[in-house]
Amino acid sequence: MAPAFDLTDRRFIQDPYPVLNAMRERAPVIHDENSNLWLVTRHEDVRACLRDRRLGRVYDHLATTEEIGARPQDPRWAPFWQVERYSLLELEPPDHTRLRRLVSKAFTVRAVEAMRAPAEELARQLLHEIADRDEIDLLADFAQPYSIGIITSLLGIADADHGQLLDWSHQMVKMYELDTSDAQAQAAADAAAAFDAFVRTVIEAHRTRPRGGLVGELVHAEVDGERLTDEEIVSTVIVLLNAGHEATVNTMGNGIVGLMKSRANWERLVDGSIATSVAVEEMIRWDAPLQLFERWVLSDDVTVAGTQLAFGDKIGMLFGSANRDPRAFDDPDTFRADRNATHHIGFGGGTHHCLGAPLARLELDVALAALIDCCPDLELTADPVRQDAFTIHGYESVPMALRPA
Repeated sequence: MAPAFDLTDRRFIQDPYPVLNAMRERAPVIHDENSNLWLVTRHEDVRACLRDRRLGRVYDHLATTEEIGARPQDPRWAPFWQVERYSLLELEPPDHTRLRRLVSKAFTVRAVEAMRAPAEELARQLLHEIADRDEIDLLADFAQPYSIGIITSLLGIADADHGQLLDWSHQMVKMYELDTSDAQAQAAADAAAAFDAFVRTVIEAHRTRPRGGLVGELVHAEVDGERLTDEEIVSTVIVLLNAGHEATVNTMGNGIVGLMKSRANWERLVDGSIATSVAVEEMIRWDAPLQLFERWVLSDDVTVAGTQLAFGDKIGMLFGSANRDPRAFDDPDTFRADRNATHHIGFGGGTHHCLGAPLARLELDVALAALIDCCPDLELTADPVRQDAFTIHGYESVPMALRPA
């Protein structure tokens, strides 16, 4: 019998790794009856699947829903499906190539490095505002406003209501779980509709009075003599906002908790023995903010780790399991801030390798350095509370005492 993989089991959500480790050592590919996914558990196989062009995020460029045997999209949640339609996460070439080429200029090494000074200033400002408090929530008081502030500045919508954007994002990402309830789906659809309307007002503002930022560049960009449609811009902006802070915030929360529970690592960061940029890689690897990434099998000749798959099958790549694979990492369950194992599966791979990986690394590096400088005696004041979700893996809150120097 395969180890239990019950996404509704709160014990599993709190700490999925004992089960994931057991699954990985049982077999490289396991079929989960509840989700009807072929779960890929090992590092080498996950990396291979990410690069395999016979596996796709969507299928509608090759087959109908009936032909591939998929469940039709529920029309009740149409506003959500609408904003996902042109998401970079849900496109395959050539549409994906066209949009990614336009957006990628904002994430070049030079463009990202230019954001270091503003990120440092924002981190210092946020920590200064909470420095005199006895206790903070690392996520709500620092990580979230820090990350959303950087991505909205990049997009050119820095005057937006950050709290509202966060609420919409938190509601929308529930649709990526395998056990989404009708209530959560309705909330996601409502949030998507509101988010869509908001982005359209931003587009119009940039169209009538050009200003800086990526939104303005998308509004005025031309590809082969054609402008992007508003629908394409809306989907692109929303996925950049959502992906641009959810993963970073969860990595910060998960990683800081890891450092607090392995205090020697934190002390070595404080005394300068380990560079923050090196520790960031272990934060991403050790407790992955994205645990599951799905793809459709779009060919009849796909074999994964000796398992023959059929056209229309769906795989679920277990990033957290891959990042704890002893075949790829020595003593993988131990947090080692100096590991510097950059071959982790933290940013995906292949066509859908995370476009914002350079920015995420910079954000985390700057934030970690700011915390060390401001609060070398940082510590947890209570056990952090996990979100009730598996795919998007993070905490609801991380209560901490700053104890500034």
